[in-house]
Amino acid sequence: MGGSFLETLAGEVLVGDGAIGTMLYAKGVALEANFEHLNLVRPELVLELHAEYLDAGSRVIETNTFGANLVKLSAIGLGGKLAEINRQGAHLARRAAKGREVFVAGSMGPLGRGKAELAEGQLQECFRAQAAALAEGGVDLLILETFGELEELLSAVAAAKETGLPVVANLAFGEGSRLAGGIGAEVAALRLAAAGADLIGANCGAGPLELLATLKRLARATDLPLAAYPNSGFPEYVDGRYIYRATPDYFAGMALEMAAAGASLIGGCCGTTPEHIRGMAKRLRGLPPAPRTLLAAPGGSPAGAPVERAGAGFLAAWCKEIVVTVELDPPRGLDCSKVLAGSRALKEAGADAINLAENPLARVRMGNIALASLVRREVGIEVIAHVTCRDRNLIGLQSDLMGASLLGVSSILAVTGDPASLGEDAGASSVFDLNSFTLVKLLSDLNSGVNALGSPIGAGTGFTIGAAFNPNGQKMEVQVARLAKKVANGASFAQTQPIYDLRTLERMLEQTAHLGIPILPGVLPLVSGRNAEFLHNEVPGIVVPDEIRRRMAGKTGEEGVAEGLAIAREFIEAAIGRVGGFYLIPPFGKHQIAVELVKFIKHFQI
Repeated sequence: MGGSFLETLAGEVLVGDGAIGTMLYAKGVALEANFEHLNLVRPELVLELHAEYLDAGSRVIETNTFGANLVKLSAIGLGGKLAEINRQGAHLARRAAKGREVFVAGSMGPLGRGKAELAEGQLQECFRAQAAALAEGGVDLLILETFGELEELLSAVAAAKETGLPVVANLAFGEGSRLAGGIGAEVAALRLAAAGADLIGANCGAGPLELLATLKRLARATDLPLAAYPNSGFPEYVDGRYIYRATPDYFAGMALEMAAAGASLIGGCCGTTPEHIRGMAKRLRGLPPAPRTLLAAPGGSPAGAPVERAGAGFLAAWCKEIVVTVELDPPRGLDCSKVLAGSRALKEAGADAINLAENPLARVRMGNIALASLVRREVGIEVIAHVTCRDRNLIGLQSDLMGASLLGVSSILAVTGDPASLGEDAGASSVFDLNSFTLVKLLSDLNSGVNALGSPIGAGTGFTIGAAFNPNGQKMEVQVARLAKKVANGASFAQTQPIYDLRTLERMLEQTAHLGIPILPGVLPLVSGRNAEFLHNEVPGIVVPDEIRRRMAGKTGEEGVAEGLAIAREFIEAAIGRVGGFYLIPPFGKHQIAVELVKFIKHFQI
């Protein structure tokens, strides 16, 4: 049966059951009673609840054994009945399921406060005893749930795996999808996967909306099947009892969103009733698991893995949310008030970093390293300083990069740079001692604490190193090979030229998946038909598809801006969940347009 559970789960979303404790309480059981002991003293009540969930459409029902571990049972003098209570819990669920195509999950929860007195080996032995008794009772799988501490759950997983049954590992996350000690959902997922969990998920802790946000983060970190068992909202204390406000219809709608986010086993926790499960079962019946794309984070680890090296910079946000960077133009003169104002507005909207190019198109602007330091100090937002190979020789580059580190600039985008001949200063010449590949290598060496000659410079610069990538054009494989070389030299993220064609995005995701770094697609909102034609025909590296140019044709002013924003939002919405972030390039430095898009992107995290 164990194998058939995983096989079934691979082909369809399975509906679990709902709350057991709050439902037994609603049936008249006193709060001070031991609910698990009811398996022995009031088995008909437990059977009745199982039947109600089965009639509502549950395909996976849990045993009434959540707290039936040695620590909790011993505290009330029932330690000697551990095996009997768990076996009977399994027998009752199996009896209720007889004749139905459903699976029985043995429920196991954390050990409670008494675990503080136990050594690691004793901890595992407590879980081992309960898991063995449930397996003897005939469960099809084990579901470990409502664990708030990762280390305790890892012990439980190790013990449960000894039974040979599939193991579901559910954590109860706190605010911001974090556990005790600040451990994020992605890190927890990676460690549980390494421990051998067959499904990873979240339960309890919060209502459907918060759990959905956690689920999306789990989906980005692991390709294992996911489980979701949210509470029915937050409880409200009314007339001596706790009431959960979420209606079955609302809960069912959120369950659909959880399935779309990647959950393949969905049930309910505190406050959910057979009616919640009935509504959910109607919506989810026959639904196949949603396709998922595993995103990557720096260093080849799945998205959300902790960035251990110094200078994680704006990529630290990768563990928590969709990363958004926005490019602003340094001023042509000494007045940088517009950049500071734009940076403040973008930070307030939720942007994670500001990009400052270095003399783009070889035209003189304020030095971006000094400006980056000012923006960091005055605004308090990360800045990605673009560094070109055009304007400095090898000596100057090393000197300025060490100076940038001293000023607190921790993120660098390495680019070759436009040739000086492209600019307006006829007497200027290009240097190009390095190119983008060797500049990335230099940055990596500086991070390691040595200069280009291998001489020590101290602790190292700690830069987060970025690379440019152009997915547009007919031979993307050539650009992918170039990016792969940059990654091998030390690049830990990439930002692309503006992309308007979703087919280009599809090819990019396919061809760069092996590189193991986050790639932020560029989004440059169009503002008019003339603007679209200019970008397509005159700007190297940008391709605006015919369909998009037709949509923009003849549009100017507010109408053009509105249509350009609509096109940008459509692209972003199609890419959400498949990429970990975006690189926004507001047209003509209009940061207000970027503010709207940042807010639009960030609302997907709620």
